[in-house]
Amino acid sequence: MKLLNETLSSISGSNKNLEALAKNFIDNLSKPIGSLGILEDIVIKLYGMKEEPIKKINKKSIVIICGDNGVVDEKVSACPQEVTAIVTENFTRGTTGVCALSRYYGSDLTIVDLGVKKDLNLPKVINKKIRYGTRNMMIESAMTREETIKAIESGIEVTKDLVSNGYDLLGTGEMGIGNTSTSAAVLSVLLDVDSEMVVGMGSGLTREQYNHKKNVIKRSIEVNKPNKDDIIDVLSKVGGFDIAGLCGAFLGAASMKIPIVIDGFISSVAALCAYRLNSKVRDYIFPSHLSEEPGARYIMDEMNLEPMVNLRMRLGEGSGCPFAFNIIESALYTIHNMESFSEAGVIKDDYVDIREGK
Repeated sequence: MKLLNETLSSISGSNKNLEALAKNFIDNLSKPIGSLGILEDIVIKLYGMKEEPIKKINKKSIVIICGDNGVVDEKVSACPQEVTAIVTENFTRGTTGVCALSRYYGSDLTIVDLGVKKDLNLPKVINKKIRYGTRNMMIESAMTREETIKAIESGIEVTKDLVSNGYDLLGTGEMGIGNTSTSAAVLSVLLDVDSEMVVGMGSGLTREQYNHKKNVIKRSIEVNKPNKDDIIDVLSKVGGFDIAGLCGAFLGAASMKIPIVIDGFISSVAALCAYRLNSKVRDYIFPSHLSEEPGARYIMDEMNLEPMVNLRMRLGEGSGCPFAFNIIESALYTIHNMESFSEAGVIKDDYVDIREGK
């Protein structure tokens, strides 16, 4: 709990004065004001969080938290639980969707085992296993409070280690069969929304299986009675190791003033949990795409964030992050390689040139 408390207390919001300087400079580039849209917003946000000139991103990685979920016993997924371990192993082989996209966009992967129901013993997987999967949340709390805090702090530790090794842009991904069920349960409680409204089809359920999944989530909330004002209580009762670990990753990134990207639904729920623990976390978050899961839009609205793209994706794994990385880097490159109106000889104006080396 000490690391969590220290991290929460160390998070400060972005510097609005630096954001204003960045906006003024961008408004003086040789283009109509605001014409680069979200690209301008990205650079302004980056300057506010980093508090120093930023010319480019040096190293980027997607943190993929893996763990099994006991609620799979209730047949809420079309995939067997063994798939969690199989896909986690495939991450190390570079054969999954996020692996291909990361290679294409030049991103590293950081794979973390917090609760896979198998001993992996793989050099490319960081072993922080807390237990072999969570408990069945339809019967009892998925995790103890202590396990939940340990999962959050594990996410913080991984993030801080990456930053200490030179990474300055992070993404979030996960692998855990059944985690759309846990994510929908957490979201339903936190936003006080009927679970019927936020439960998606997950990995290819039939209509009958989908209705069963909604009933399982509703029953899990009724059995555990999580306190929506206590984020750790909610996570421990109806969450999972992956959500808690990613919550820690968002907190860790914010405490180190590092931008961090949301992938899809599960990492959006984790971001919401981090936001509820400290609202200043929002200043460091970039959402990548709008997940096809119905609960995703609720989270974006709650945090007042707008996804960069909508590709109708719902793969998970962190697969939306490489696209966002590319857009973020494109935004920085564009702003740093345009002339101002003054440099172009159009008009003379006063502004502070925020670009490194200028």
